[in-house]
Amino acid sequence: MADIPRPEHPRPDLRRDDEWWLNLNGAWQFEIDRSVSGQERGYASGRDLAGEIVVPFCPESALSGVGDRDFLNSVWYRRLLEVPDSWSGRRVLLHFGTCDYLTTVWLNGRRMGGHEGGYTPFTVELTGALKGGGRNELVVRAVDDLRKGGIPSGKQSPGYDSAGCHYTRTTGIWQTVWLEAVPRTCVENVHVRPDLDRRGFTVQVYVAGPDAFAGCVTAVAEGRQAARAEFRGRGGGCLWVELKPDEPRPWSPADPFLYEIVIELDGKGGADRVRTYAGLRKFHCEGNRFLLNNEPIFLRTVLDQGFYPEGIYTAPSLKALEEDIEASLAFGFNGARLHQKVFEPAFLHLCDRKGYLVFGEFADWGYDFADPRFSQRILSQWTEVLMRDMSHPAVIGWCPLNETMQAGQAPYGEWTTRRLYRLTKALDPTRPALDASGYFHFETDVWDCHNYDQDVERFRAAFEPLARGDWGNAFTNTDRQLPYRGDRPYFVSEYGGIAWAEDGAVEGGWGYGERPPTREEFLDRFRGLTEALLRNPGVAGFCYTQLTDIEQEINGLLTYDRRLKFPPEQIASVLKQKAAAEQ
Repeated sequence: MADIPRPEHPRPDLRRDDEWWLNLNGAWQFEIDRSVSGQERGYASGRDLAGEIVVPFCPESALSGVGDRDFLNSVWYRRLLEVPDSWSGRRVLLHFGTCDYLTTVWLNGRRMGGHEGGYTPFTVELTGALKGGGRNELVVRAVDDLRKGGIPSGKQSPGYDSAGCHYTRTTGIWQTVWLEAVPRTCVENVHVRPDLDRRGFTVQVYVAGPDAFAGCVTAVAEGRQAARAEFRGRGGGCLWVELKPDEPRPWSPADPFLYEIVIELDGKGGADRVRTYAGLRKFHCEGNRFLLNNEPIFLRTVLDQGFYPEGIYTAPSLKALEEDIEASLAFGFNGARLHQKVFEPAFLHLCDRKGYLVFGEFADWGYDFADPRFSQRILSQWTEVLMRDMSHPAVIGWCPLNETMQAGQAPYGEWTTRRLYRLTKALDPTRPALDASGYFHFETDVWDCHNYDQDVERFRAAFEPLARGDWGNAFTNTDRQLPYRGDRPYFVSEYGGIAWAEDGAVEGGWGYGERPPTREEFLDRFRGLTEALLRNPGVAGFCYTQLTDIEQEINGLLTYDRRLKFPPEQIASVLKQKAAAEQ
């Protein structure tokens, strides 16, 4: 697979042996359908498309070979498939990491299924329409019109050009597409819930298929079996299995130890084996503090929006993902707020391996809470995010909304916010949930705010009430929300955003406040703002804006092409000071 872009398995948290999956990245036929009339013109079968694209890169990106940044209301993909003979007798599944926004799939002219959403995975079964021993025609259409509004689109620009904090759009396929062969009754999904206090794991095994089956779950530590449990069932459903490793070893940033978890299932249609992994850790809130493994921890996080100059939403390589994490750690951050984008599983896997703490967020911008259809969309798509990602030990909290204007969009704004929080806690009670970052809180485990004031003394004074326990006068973005009473962590989840570019190099570049005239003044401001939070005992953590520049926004600690603006040790010397909350 060396010549295939992004050749690695896209789900390191849910993978079968190499013989049972086939990466479909690479060259596909491609055509832009601006009038959304391709189906009427026969694009769904038997017709060559006009151009070519490199999957999994979106057509707006340079790496796709297309590089068209205009509005792409509809795009079509086509390629021929040959399924290995060794897959005979198995079900064949077509997986999309994601495809933005409304996707339809045809195989050999037959409509096989589809999906709504631009950030979440989906699967279409191809078995019934496959031609045995021959080539199969696969056609995919994505319809994506941001200008209609009400579509979750994150930081994709709703205008022709990038502007402010909106950037180049992403249309169609932007994560790996792959085939997988499974037996008639198979493992569909796995969730692993750690329980540090009970020194074990609860493994939820989701089974799809009609047959009776027997199976086992094994935890492996450094090549040695650490725990094993058996199960039986009939037909599809969810089974709960308890694992209690001998000599349990916790996961932490200092020691991000991962157990390999192997699920084996044997049914009438054949055997199935799926590998995942787990970290034994606990993250929760106690009073106004965050705790990791029952010990207080101060969150020194950075805003990461996951954009790349050549790939837009898609990193050019696994190495590029890893280098972003390593850069952040070198600066002295212990994690990130993954902002207005659902990051790919390969990135979360690297976070798990490196002990890098992250908040998962949805790409909710594009919202219209006055429209009940938007509420339905975000509830459905946020469920898909949780069902994919809740086993990652590095994910320490959830945040479905960001800077939303619920109060002005009654009645669905507050209704949707409350239900998103309750849905999150129902599906994953093991982590804190932040209902909406900045502006409005209605039901939340974490109380947060955004403050981009660049005046250090005024910034410090805004949070001074927290230091003396004067909760009612703590800084808030609005008073039309749940009041802060000191009974949950206070998280300054956006601050800083200081602009810096050598010689003002980015045309139209912007950051928050007046740009510092010298490097020294940048560092002085960064130190002053950050120490105002570190030295305040009422602050439980912060998130600095941001890790990298993105197009016209030049407030990153790295440039958009990942060059250092400052020696990492200059930033780390500030961030690694002991916080008052850690005293």
